Amino acid sequence: MPTDPGAFSIVVDKIDAGKRLDVLVAANLSGHSRSFIAHLITSGRIKVHEKIIKPGYRVKSGDQVEGSIPPPEPLLFRPEPIPIESLYEDEQMIVINKQPGLVVHPAPGHYSGTLVNALLYHCPTLGGIGGKIRPGIVHRLDKDTSGVLVAAKTDTAHQRLAEQFKSREVQKQYLALVYGDIKEDSGTVTLAIGRHPVDRKKMSTRSRKARGAETRWKVRERFDCATLLELDLKTGRTHQIRVHCAAIGHPVVSDPVYGGRRRLDLPASGKNFPLQIKAARQMLHAWRLQFAHPLTAALMFFEAPLPADMLGLLEALRDRSK
Repeated sequence: MPTDPGAFSIVVDKIDAGKRLDVLVAANLSGHSRSFIAHLITSGRIKVHEKIIKPGYRVKSGDQVEGSIPPPEPLLFRPEPIPIESLYEDEQMIVINKQPGLVVHPAPGHYSGTLVNALLYHCPTLGGIGGKIRPGIVHRLDKDTSGVLVAAKTDTAHQRLAEQFKSREVQKQYLALVYGDIKEDSGTVTLAIGRHPVDRKKMSTRSRKARGAETRWKVRERFDCATLLELDLKTGRTHQIRVHCAAIGHPVVSDPVYGGRRRLDLPASGKNFPLQIKAARQMLHAWRLQFAHPLTAALMFFEAPLPADMLGLLEALRDRSK
């Protein structure tokens, strides 16, 4: 009978007695996160004395822990020569300036034309992460949001970067052009966010199962009918900036989901008629990202320049506001 290449066996020593089962196994099997190990324990792929035990079980000296790590799942998407702008790259990770219009990760029925396809082409040696052959997407940006995004190239980098995001050690700053003239110079939005009670594709501050969210903002530039904001995310909820800006009455310009039917109508100047300016996407840009290198722990800082469409709109607003 062929042997299982993913099989392992651990006999608990006295020094490890009292540790959580998932912590013990993760420490003995390099390259696998504790959450992944916990999933295998819950699904019965890792047992103690041939019995299914909870991930939080406190092991005892002499316990026999046996299990099997499943092979990576088959790849459902393929490398594609999609251009990406690299801001930094080494053996552990790649930092890119994501262009607007690029979906980050494939979804059922949508397995091509994404950042994952581009990364598979650009980094052909990407390994399996979390039991799946896939690039290490640690965080995401909406399709029409541009800016800085980091992806892991090894299991270790993926695990350590994910831990930084989860523990809120990563600093994320955005630039957003919003409708209206905000009178205050700065502020903080602390409205909890969850799924919309009616439209499940949207997020809302009126959700029954909302989670705490905090967005700090300050005015960077004012125009006749809009304001450019610099935003600092203290949490990372889905659509957080877009939901928070809409909640305070200043949705992101051209946001198709949370912006309603608002338009950028600049007042008439002299004999000129009011100028209506349109944008093809929401004017939101992931401007800066700061985190510790997953291997060396050195503090790293990246900044992505504004894309051409957002720069062009800002210049039009400045010209009209003179």
